[in-house]
Amino acid sequence: MRLASFTGQFKRDVKLAGKRGKDMRKLRRVIDLLLAANVLPAEFGDHPLKGEWKPSRDLHMEPDWLLIYTADENKVHFERTGTHADLFGK
Repeated sequence: MRLASFTGQFKRDVKLAGKRGKDMRKLRRVIDLLLAANVLPAEFGDHPLKGEWKPSRDLHMEPDWLLIYTADENKVHFERTGTHADLFGK
C-alpha cells in the first residue's frame, strides 16, 4: 500500500466537488485503487499530462470531473480535482 499526500488546493477542490453534488464514492474508489497500486480500469482514461503539468497524470471519474496526481512506487501525491475549466481554464 502506497502512502497518500494531498495538496491544500486538492482539499479545497474536494470540498467544492461535494458542494457541486459529485459522488464522493467515485473519488474514494479512485484514491483506494491508486494507493493499492492497482491498474486502473480503462474507464478512467488515465494518461500523462504535458506542458506545465508534466510529470503529473490525470484521469476522469466522470466526463468533466478529473483528478490530477503523481505517483511512484511508495507514494501518491494528489494535486487537483475538478472540471476541465477549473483545472485548465478551458
